[in-house]
Amino acid sequence: MSFDEVTRMFEIREDDLSGEQTRELLALHLAGMRAQSPPGCVHALDLSGLTAPDVTVWTAWHQGRVAGIGALKMLSADTAEVKSMRTRPDFIRKGVGTAILETIIGTAKNRGLRRLSLETGCGAAFDPALTLYRRYGFRSGEAFGLYTPGSFNQFLHLDLDQAADS
Repeated sequence: MSFDEVTRMFEIREDDLSGEQTRELLALHLAGMRAQSPPGCVHALDLSGLTAPDVTVWTAWHQGRVAGIGALKMLSADTAEVKSMRTRPDFIRKGVGTAILETIIGTAKNRGLRRLSLETGCGAAFDPALTLYRRYGFRSGEAFGLYTPGSFNQFLHLDLDQAADS
């Protein structure tokens, strides 16, 4: 299935996090991060973090159901962080992550950003997301922002001025 076919399958909406389905998916995301990460290693944003003025959130919808979520947090005038990527379990491997990540990358380019970064964990639970990020050109790199490197977390970066056009 081509990217165009995948994106036609989902309606991507900028989301204010007020809807019940979106809040349920966010709760699932936070619970999953806590279950799959050692104590003190969860850096997922909660509702208050995602509603901050420097964060934009999108949800992917299919036939009236929220299928996934993702966010872009501005770090500086030319750098932002990918946050809160999560696909509902019944939509895994159907292109939700691709559609959300394409939206985030496209928005970052439209805003004139030069770099996208993200922090994620290690282990099998994080491998599908890492595969997606690497497919879009994210490369392992140094810690950024207020993150401290540790044995569990890893950092990826995408230089948007070198990235292929979406």
